[in-house]
Amino acid sequence: MPVKNRLAEMHGEITKWRRHLHMHPELMYDVEETAGFVVDRLKEFGVDEITPGIGKTGVVAVIRGRKDTRGRVIGLRADMDALPIEEATGLDYASTVSGKMHACGHDGHTSMLLGAAQYLAETRNFDGTVVLIFQPAEEGGAGGLAMCQDGLMERWGIQEVYGMHNMPGLPVGEFAIRPGALLASSDEFEIVVTGKGGHAAAPHEAVDTTLVASHIVVALQSVVSRTVDPIKRVVLTVGTFETDSAASNVIAHTVRLQGTVRTLDPEYRKIAEERVRRIAEDTASAFGATAEMTWTPGYPVTMNSEAETTYAAEAAAAVAGKVNDSADPIMPSEDFAYMLEERPGAYIFIGNGDTAMCHHPEYNFDDDTIPAGCSWFAELVERRLPVA
Repeated sequence: MPVKNRLAEMHGEITKWRRHLHMHPELMYDVEETAGFVVDRLKEFGVDEITPGIGKTGVVAVIRGRKDTRGRVIGLRADMDALPIEEATGLDYASTVSGKMHACGHDGHTSMLLGAAQYLAETRNFDGTVVLIFQPAEEGGAGGLAMCQDGLMERWGIQEVYGMHNMPGLPVGEFAIRPGALLASSDEFEIVVTGKGGHAAAPHEAVDTTLVASHIVVALQSVVSRTVDPIKRVVLTVGTFETDSAASNVIAHTVRLQGTVRTLDPEYRKIAEERVRRIAEDTASAFGATAEMTWTPGYPVTMNSEAETTYAAEAAAAVAGKVNDSADPIMPSEDFAYMLEERPGAYIFIGNGDTAMCHHPEYNFDDDTIPAGCSWFAELVERRLPVA
């Protein structure tokens, strides 16, 4: 694997950073210790600017190349937050914080971008400016959106932006990407069905919300099977079903349903919301009940732009010798999507080998991935900002 020689030399040190971060996971925006670790390393590297507190606890740093003849600026992003999961790996560097662990590899992402930052600060073999983006709250907190709302793109003049995520099941050091939709949007809904509670022995005197809600759950499956083009992808899941009764001989007065809708097509986000609302309200009405639906928009579709996907794939092929540039999209969501809504760019997967899947208590980032990941960031910069 033709990784950068300097980054291969740094592998051991970057691994130490990664394992330190793994032992000290932090959630959402409460990543002060992680952000402080990032800032300390960046100071050691001698980057040109460091600005903490962007998007609440994000860190932005700047490295200027040996030349800047064209005013080119690209952004490189890594996420810093962990998950509220009890670790079950048994590693000697396992999480030291009960109920928190880096179960999605953000410790690896942060460390790889730090490794690339050290290399780029040492070599500066590029014509332009690199903006390093260390983001909080990817796991449900929309930290990417918060950073954008703090003026990330405008303040630092970012023209294109790139990110990376590890992928269990893909061989270590290999890459996969595709233009267009790569990860799904994710929206949440809540439906509260109200009927008329009563005695289980006299259902004719009640409006049975358990029955009504059950019909709604079944009818909602038609959103995918009968509303969506069969070659498109939409996933609708009802995850909770709660009645206000705890007794077997009581007909509940209200039932609360919660679920998610994921799609790779922005058009179907709007269609799905309309259909879920209509099905809930009309099904309830047919039984003499009412249904109130609340729709909470989540992360948008992660949409890679065509040209930048090509650039990312070319850099990956230079590092790994090959790249899967027509990977299948997947249905998890990713808040890097907000950055891609503001600037052209691309998101790429790097192999994590035969490990537990992300968000599993036995997941662990494979440190053998580090040289390839660091090299991809560096190679991308040197290709996009070549020195004449």
